[in-house]
Amino acid sequence: MVKRADLKGDRFYKSAKELGYRSRSAFKLLQINTKFGLIRAGDVVLDLGAAPGGWSQVAYGLVGDSGLVLSVDLQPMENIADIVILKSDITKEQETLAAIKAVLNRKGHELVDAVISDLSPQLSGTKDYDQFRSSELSTSALNIASALLKNNGNFVAKIFQGAYYNEFYKSVKAKFRYTRAHSPAASRKGSAEMYVIGKGFSVRKRKKG
Repeated sequence: MVKRADLKGDRFYKSAKELGYRSRSAFKLLQINTKFGLIRAGDVVLDLGAAPGGWSQVAYGLVGDSGLVLSVDLQPMENIADIVILKSDITKEQETLAAIKAVLNRKGHELVDAVISDLSPQLSGTKDYDQFRSSELSTSALNIASALLKNNGNFVAKIFQGAYYNEFYKSVKAKFRYTRAHSPAASRKGSAEMYVIGKGFSVRKRKKG
């Protein structure tokens, strides 16, 4: 947990406040997208674990008026422009999938172009347990992405490095033509978080995941 006093000297925190982003993590997605080009104008983007909405704000800016951002979180989230907000627990995968599909159908879509996830567990202070919970959330995000991505769709999810990291990376690699691990400049020094990027989802592998 980051202390509020530590944020005062954080340039990304200051910039987020100045630019109206709801969290400093907005810069992580901006940096990831600049490097990997996961989100484009007109895309349909699914943001899993979206609250408080920093990543959704960035995604909305990238897709423009011709695109759609659907934000999912168990926690309440204040409205953002035309972003669609859905309250759901992504670890209840089938329930969440049904709810997402219903929203997409109402908006005239069946599948999505990109799935993004900056999910983090409520930290317990026990490293092994927190790593396990992080892997659970990341795996749920990947499973939902595997059910909803278009052919050649893109994916990014955060996971804590540790005993479960390699297994998750391999799972992403099995479903995408291009896979990389990346730590953006906006990640705090010494943080255990890593972002796994998948580009070029293969629909042929959908049933395997």
